[in-house]
Amino acid sequence: MSDLQQRIEALYRSDVRGSVLLIVCLWATILFVLVMTWPYIPHGGIKLVVAVAAAAVLIFNTAAILAMVNHYKEDKDFIYGLDIKNADAYRNRKS
Repeated sequence: MSDLQQRIEALYRSDVRGSVLLIVCLWATILFVLVMTWPYIPHGGIKLVVAVAAAAVLIFNTAAILAMVNHYKEDKDFIYGLDIKNADAYRNRKS
């Protein structure tokens, strides 16, 4: 594996780890807010709307992040290769 391929894989793995962390934080935050506010919601109908809205946020945001990671996987040579080449050119210009 070439040095460029290793750097691309490292950047991709870093983005996957960051995406997983964001998903975990998203779920923890939404569920925490839902649990902490649940006793203060007076009406069953409002509770249903809040629960459905929280579920929609979790499902759609998780799906969007996973779709982004999948897109990065499919096109990582172009995406990360371009970033690496630009970073190298900037570093060479600076020195």
